[in-house]
Amino acid sequence: MPGPKKLDPSSSPRALLGAELRHRREQAGLSQTELAERLFVSGSFVGQLESGVRRMQMEQALMLDALFNADGFFERNCKALAKSKYPDHFAEAAEAEARATEIREYAPQLVPGLLQTEAYARAVFRSYQPTAAESMIEDLVGGRLERTQLLSDPTTPMLWVVLDEGVLRRRVGSPKVMAEALRHVASLIRQHRIIAQLLPFAAGAHPAMGGSLKLMAFSDAPPLAYPDALGSGRLLDDPATVRQYELTYDLLVASALPPTASLALIESVAEDYEHEADEY
Repeated sequence: MPGPKKLDPSSSPRALLGAELRHRREQAGLSQTELAERLFVSGSFVGQLESGVRRMQMEQALMLDALFNADGFFERNCKALAKSKYPDHFAEAAEAEARATEIREYAPQLVPGLLQTEAYARAVFRSYQPTAAESMIEDLVGGRLERTQLLSDPTTPMLWVVLDEGVLRRRVGSPKVMAEALRHVASLIRQHRIIAQLLPFAAGAHPAMGGSLKLMAFSDAPPLAYPDALGSGRLLDDPATVRQYELTYDLLVASALPPTASLALIESVAEDYEHEADEY
């Protein structure tokens, strides 16, 4: 198993907390499992806190301050982590995503956030909040586009997506918006930046019909699963649960079209939208 990742404590409050937690735990002569027992969490969760993968919660910060006689250090820095540009149910997942080396995702309805264009993201957020002020929508779009910068690195993270056919057929915004969005996905495939497969309607019933799924792997921490329904995503680290979701993803891949056929269908549907846009 890889050794602990060396964090730069000055890079973020989370890195500072992780580095300080590891330092104080080792000074106290506690293993991750022993500390986990006192926090009522798993040993893997402590490791994820130390590596900066997971967000420390306030109740854990207060317990750590008391355990290590830290004079409020963890509480103060935990407050700095509480502010996020993402919805509460997704904030921790988005932060973990930024540290992942591998991401596998099933998208049943929408182009995944990491692959969205600006116009597509704007149409998504406007549909979510039809009466919101334009400034709020622009802030949401800005946060979404910031996430897409994860793909600016040519190799990391490795991103493998399974797109339900509904992602192609459900119109978000205008035909022009859809054409641009699908061409963007196709371009990333052709650049060998992502792996993408299409799950056709003809595949019928499958094990992920209840919502989307994101699996994340890390170089220095156990993997995480993030199943997401309407505003109720959960970040999970229990090994048996994560393995079950990994099996779910494997079954989706087995039912999906091969990458080459998937690319052909994505580009074909994009062309249909382009023709439709020309008629407007």
